[in-house]
Amino acid sequence: MSYETEPEFALASLHTRNDPRHLLARRAALAAMTGTAIEYYEFGIYGFMAAVIGPLFFPGTTPAAALLSVLAVFGSAFFIRPLGGILLGRLGDRVGRRKILLLTVLGMGGSTAAVGLLPDAAAAGLAAPLLLVLLRLAQGFFAGAEIVGAAAFVAESSPTGKRGFYGAFTPVGVALGGALAAFVCGWMLHLVDSSQLKAWGWRIPFLLTIPLVILSALLRHQLEETPEFKAFTRGKKPQHTPFITMIREHRHSLFRVIVLTFGQNAGYWIGIVFMNIYLTTWLGYDKQHVFWLMAFISLSMAVMMPFWGALSDKLGRSKVLKIGFLGYVVLVLPMMSLMGHHNYWLACVAMFIASLPMPIVQSVGYPTYAEQFPTRVRYSAMALSINLGAIVGGGITPYLVTALIEKTGWLFMPGIFMACAAVPGLWVLLRMRDTHQQELSQ
Repeated sequence: MSYETEPEFALASLHTRNDPRHLLARRAALAAMTGTAIEYYEFGIYGFMAAVIGPLFFPGTTPAAALLSVLAVFGSAFFIRPLGGILLGRLGDRVGRRKILLLTVLGMGGSTAAVGLLPDAAAAGLAAPLLLVLLRLAQGFFAGAEIVGAAAFVAESSPTGKRGFYGAFTPVGVALGGALAAFVCGWMLHLVDSSQLKAWGWRIPFLLTIPLVILSALLRHQLEETPEFKAFTRGKKPQHTPFITMIREHRHSLFRVIVLTFGQNAGYWIGIVFMNIYLTTWLGYDKQHVFWLMAFISLSMAVMMPFWGALSDKLGRSKVLKIGFLGYVVLVLPMMSLMGHHNYWLACVAMFIASLPMPIVQSVGYPTYAEQFPTRVRYSAMALSINLGAIVGGGITPYLVTALIEKTGWLFMPGIFMACAAVPGLWVLLRMRDTHQQELSQ
């Protein structure tokens, strides 16, 4: 098997291991992967624990209403992401990517760990849900500049012709974070009973963020600034590009990335996080078994990502992304039909097949987005466009599809949303030229 098809361990065995640019790319890929894993670990444990913490912070309501309330708080983090992305992204375009990426991982991790220390409504009354919302907003603010900054950092640290392969390790962190979230939540259900889980067990997954943050911060502290940014700033101070000018000069690229990230986020947040709620709440599968399933699927998707990223270096980003978006259109609804047969092992196979487009779109998407913008606005432009797509595709989708199922009783609603969200992405890809062999523009 060639190095393009292996997970992150393959980074140590590249034939170009003594090339300084490849060494820098490997370090950047590892640091990006760990920070992104923290971001998606936090979103994952919140989604997996939603049904548990809902009644604790929103008591006196029906279980469905409590779930909707906690999912609304989940979505609030997405709505502040563009603000954090724009402010921190524009700062990253002026002072460098490395400093901002160190700040984002500390901010995200601190906010996540603090959730595990919150009093519930029984102890603090209305202050409990208010504090939960504030911490979710803080987490979303820093997350708005995390994965976009990580993707920009890796793209600017990678040799031309290898940006897809190295860039795939940023979404590997997405999958690993989701897998770790599912694994930790699954073990909590195994180790404690339901009363202990509600009393204190739900806090443990949030507090486990602390060692992850320390590891990621150490890795990022040791990084150099990217060669592209250093070349851009060599002998001069970065010029400040007015926000309106950025939108006017790059509106077509911004539109393309917004549309693509809308489909990408819908595929991830419905396909991985919401499907946990779907399988347990509406189809009645055992929670612990579903957590193990999600952990296995997330790890499987992580292993596939470097292969698809490397393939996009050879065939082009657009061709490979079309495979992923078309997969969402074709596979999801038939697989959801199989899940409804209430056979756990059949549901496992169906969930695995329905998830196959995810590693394609995730791994190839982020290098593609980085290639759409020049260095002087790359961080801020990616932050604006990716976060706007994430609001519609990720922030409101768990709440929206939950509300639609409650209102209509139609359990196929999540699959319909995923398939429809992929169609605009296919339309954009048919009109987008490939940039995988081009040097990044200044």
